[in-house]
Amino acid sequence: MSYNIDKDMHYLQLLAQSFPTIAEASTEIINLQAILNLPKGTEHFLADIHGEHEAFQHVLKNASGNIKRKVNELYGNTLRETEIRELCSLIYYPEQKLELVKAKEEDINDWYHITIHQLVAICRDVSSKYTRSKVRKSLPEDFSYIIQELLHERTEDANKTAYVNVIIDTIISTGRADDFIIAISTVIQRLAIDQLHILGDIYDRGPGAHIIMDTLAHYHNWDITWGNHDILWMGACAGNDACICNVIRLSLRYANLTTLEDGYGINLVPLATFAMETYGDDPCKEFQPSLSGGAENIDEKTKRLTALMHKAIAVIQFKLEAQIFNRHPEWNMQGRELFSMIDYEKGTIHLDGKDYQLLSNHFPTINPDDPNSLTEEETVLMQKLHHSFMVSEKLRKHIRNILRHGCMYAVYNGNLLFHAAVPLNEDGTLREVEIYPGRRYSGKDLFHHTGMLIRSAFQSDTEANERQYAIDYFLYLWCGPESPLFDKSKMATFERYFINERETWHEEKGNYFRLRDNQAIAEKILDAFGIDDPNRHIINGHVPVHVASGENPIKAGGRLMVIDGGFSQAYHKETGIAGYTLVYHSRGFELVQHEPFTSTRDAILRGTDIKSTTQIVEMANHRMLVADTDRGDELRQQIADLQELLYAYRHGFIKESEGKK
Repeated sequence: MSYNIDKDMHYLQLLAQSFPTIAEASTEIINLQAILNLPKGTEHFLADIHGEHEAFQHVLKNASGNIKRKVNELYGNTLRETEIRELCSLIYYPEQKLELVKAKEEDINDWYHITIHQLVAICRDVSSKYTRSKVRKSLPEDFSYIIQELLHERTEDANKTAYVNVIIDTIISTGRADDFIIAISTVIQRLAIDQLHILGDIYDRGPGAHIIMDTLAHYHNWDITWGNHDILWMGACAGNDACICNVIRLSLRYANLTTLEDGYGINLVPLATFAMETYGDDPCKEFQPSLSGGAENIDEKTKRLTALMHKAIAVIQFKLEAQIFNRHPEWNMQGRELFSMIDYEKGTIHLDGKDYQLLSNHFPTINPDDPNSLTEEETVLMQKLHHSFMVSEKLRKHIRNILRHGCMYAVYNGNLLFHAAVPLNEDGTLREVEIYPGRRYSGKDLFHHTGMLIRSAFQSDTEANERQYAIDYFLYLWCGPESPLFDKSKMATFERYFINERETWHEEKGNYFRLRDNQAIAEKILDAFGIDDPNRHIINGHVPVHVASGENPIKAGGRLMVIDGGFSQAYHKETGIAGYTLVYHSRGFELVQHEPFTSTRDAILRGTDIKSTTQIVEMANHRMLVADTDRGDELRQQIADLQELLYAYRHGFIKESEGKK
C-alpha cells in the first residue's frame, strides 16, 4: 500500500510523538485490532427522570436489571431467589447492607468468604468484555492489585486455589473485608454499563434534581440530549426572568422546594412575604399544590402559603412572558398575552371567538390599561429572585455540566437520540423553523443551530443583542409551537388555572406526534440526520407511554422507541407504570418496563428491587463487537493512521526516536 506522505507529514510527525518507534506503533496496532473483537459495551438509556433521585440512583445501581440478569446467569441454579435478591441488594447498597448483615450473621467470617468469592465471580463476568487496561482504570487504588489478581486467577485451577483463598482470607483477617466488598460492588456497578444516555428532563416535579446532577458529576461516562425542563432551568441560569418564574411555579405546584432552596440556595422568603401581603385574603383555590406531587406530606398552613406564593409567581410569569412575546413578534405568540384579553369588570376572558368566565378575578397587581407591566413591588421582587439565581454557584456548575455533556440531539451506533420531536409539516416533510430573525432551518440543521444559539447565551464574548435574543429564546423553546422541545399548539397553563371549560385546556400536538407511528416518516427523519445503518432507530422520551390504555412504546415498525422513564410520581396514575428504560448490549435491545420504586430503605432492608419486565425488542444475528460500533470506526481509522506511520518509519520519511522521555 502506498501513501501520500507529503500531504500527511505534519499529522504523522504529531502522531510520532505518541508512538516514537516502530515497536510502539506496531504494539498499538495489535492492541487496537484486539479491541475491535471484544463484545460491544452495554449502553443504558434513561429519559424524563424529573427529580426522582432515589429511583434514578437505584436504576443506575441495578443497571435496569442488567446486574440481576448476570447474577441469575451465574447462580440461578445454585442460589435460592431470596439469596439472589440479598446478593443483588448488597451490590447496589454495600455500605448499608453490610451493617444489617453483621447485625444478624453468627459466623461473619464464613459469610465474608462465600460472599467475596461470589462478588469476584460477578465482577469477572461483567469485566469480561473490556480490556485489562480499561478494567484496571476503573479499579479503586486501594484494592487495584488485589482485584486484578482475583479477576485473572480462578479457584478451578488447582495450582492457584490456595493462592486465591489466601488472598481472600487475608482480606478478612486484616479487617478489610467491608472495604473490599464496598470497592468491588462499586466496580460491578460501573462495569455493568459502559455508557449512560439521558434523553432529557432531569429537572422539575421530584425533590432531587440537584442530587441527580451531583451523581452524574462522578459518573464515568454519560451524555444528555436536552429536554424542555432542562432548557427551562438553563434559561433561568442564563437570566431569563420568565424562565425563573416558571421554575419557581412548577416547584410550588408540586410542593417541592427542596431543589430550589436546599439544592441551589434560592431565597424564596421575599416571594413568601410578597405573596402574604398581596394575596393574603385570596382563597387561591386554583393554586393548591398538586396531590400527585408532595402535597400530601405537608400541613395545611404550608399548603396555604404555597398556594399564595404559587399565584403570586404565576401572575408575574404571565406578565413577563407577554413582554417577551411582544418583544419578538416574529414568534407569532402575541395570542398568548392573555391578561390583555380579560374583561376585568365582568371577570371574563375572550378566547378563540368565545367568552369564558374566570374562576377567579382577583388580580390586585394588574392595571387593566397596561396589564403586562409589573408593579413596583413585583419589580423589586423579581430583582431579588434574579439575583438569587445569578449568584447560585452550584446551579451554574450543574448547568455547565449539562452544556459540557449535552446537545439537542446525538447519534450513537445508528441510533438517533433527541428528547421530544422533529418539527414536521402536515405531509411529513421537515418543517422549517425560524430560530434567528430571518434564518430558518429544518431537521438536523435546526437542532444544530438551536444548540449553538443555546450555548451563545452562556458565552461572554457573544455580541450583546445576539446574547439577549438567545436568553429570550429559552422561553420559545419551552412553550413555542414550533419548538422541537415542545411541538404543541400552546401551553395551556393559564387556562388550567383560571378557566373551568376543558376545551380551552387542549394542547394540540404537532405533526411529529401525529405521524410518528408511520415507519416511512421515521425512515425519512433518519435519512435527514444522515443515519444509514440498517439497524437504525429513533429513541426519545418526553411523552409518557399510556400502558394502561394499551399504548405500545415500540412504534413505526420498530424504528422508534419511546422511553419516557415515567420516574415522576405525578405520572404513575396516568400511565399505570413507572415508565421504561432501554438497555442495548452486545446481543441486542432490551426494553425494561418498571413498576413504581418504593424506597431506598425498602431496597436495603428487604432486598426489594424495582419490579421490572424485560421485553426483547431486537436481537442481533451475531453477538455485536466493538468493530460493529462507532467506536470501531474510530479504531479502524486510528489503525490506518498508525499503519501509515509505520510506512513513514520504514521508508525513511520519519526517523524513530529513543522513545518518550
